[in-house]
Amino acid sequence: MACAGRAGGRQRVSMQEHMAIDVSPGPIQPIHLISDYFPHFYPFLEPVLRAPDRQAVLAPAIHPAPQLQPSPEPEGDSDDSTALGTLEFTLLFDADNSTLHCTAHRAKGLKPPASGSVDTYVKANLLPGASKASQLRTRTVRGTRGPVWEETLTYHGFTRQDAGRKTLRLCVCEDSRLRRRRRAPPLGELRVPLRKLVPNRARSFDICLEKRRLTKRPKSLDTARGMSLYEEEEMEAEVSGEDRGRILLSLCYSSQRGGLLVGVLRCAHLAPMDANGYSDPFVRLFLHPSSGKKSKYKTSVRRKTLNPEFNEEFFYAGHREELAQKALLVSVWDYDLGTADDFIGGVQLSSRASGERLRHWRECLGRSDRRLELWHLLDSVPPQLGD
Repeated sequence: MACAGRAGGRQRVSMQEHMAIDVSPGPIQPIHLISDYFPHFYPFLEPVLRAPDRQAVLAPAIHPAPQLQPSPEPEGDSDDSTALGTLEFTLLFDADNSTLHCTAHRAKGLKPPASGSVDTYVKANLLPGASKASQLRTRTVRGTRGPVWEETLTYHGFTRQDAGRKTLRLCVCEDSRLRRRRRAPPLGELRVPLRKLVPNRARSFDICLEKRRLTKRPKSLDTARGMSLYEEEEMEAEVSGEDRGRILLSLCYSSQRGGLLVGVLRCAHLAPMDANGYSDPFVRLFLHPSSGKKSKYKTSVRRKTLNPEFNEEFFYAGHREELAQKALLVSVWDYDLGTADDFIGGVQLSSRASGERLRHWRECLGRSDRRLELWHLLDSVPPQLGD
């Protein structure tokens, strides 16, 4: 490696010297002072390039192995999921009563976007499914980053089939209404596949919160100006056209009154029919074939809900043998003022039915003075009247 300049000429620096690379056998030596080879150019100073000392560059140097220093903890919030805090809750699948209980205990280490205290609540959703049909929330706890709720959210009409295919999503949200702020995204969320639950056995969780998942809008959707290119993952889990909801009915043949008692208890996860994402549901009952007004009943209307509770009972007079030849048509409707009511779903109980509907009908007429309650899925097609 030649680095000497011509006599009387300008001294030149070879590329190896300029890059401070030791070409002699052995490991590459570190650069001691980087500014000697890559000077800073300031607008008020002229650049100066100093040639390094050749002897210092070529002389082998032995340096002690550098000791690893522990990296300092990052300041402020990091991208780690643990930085968003944790949520403690308990799940219980009551298979006998077809209910799912979610008890929100407390959250720890929440990291709100703004400094200071935060007003928080827990919002629950079942996926897949219509977000508003399965949306439940706790009360709001004010002024703390470690809120304690100790509140139980209950899903009615939750079956074993639901446990095998659904996921529970829990979000810790900031209640911006109390402080007159804009609606903020959740502070964190988590998801639990419900197939892991053992029926009739409570299970406790303490899970780290994660950032909310967003998915890119499909190109087929025309986005207006100002609309976000991303949407919440709820859009992927919208209810299908065949899932219209379910209804809880109670049947009892009363030997004292000589007829059938039909109880409309509640509905769950109904399909939304109004523009606000809800429905104004009511239930119609019709015993066919029959004559007179006593064959048709309807419940009261429940406003702006997809999980209405009715607890209303109706009576059909007749002997057990006569009722066995008839069919009970149950339909759920959305009440609309000034226009025709919208059909949500229906179910037919008779001796010509099948599955759980047939079993419910036969057991009711086969046993007197015993109330039988059972959930039934709603069909998207209105019940047909047979001969």
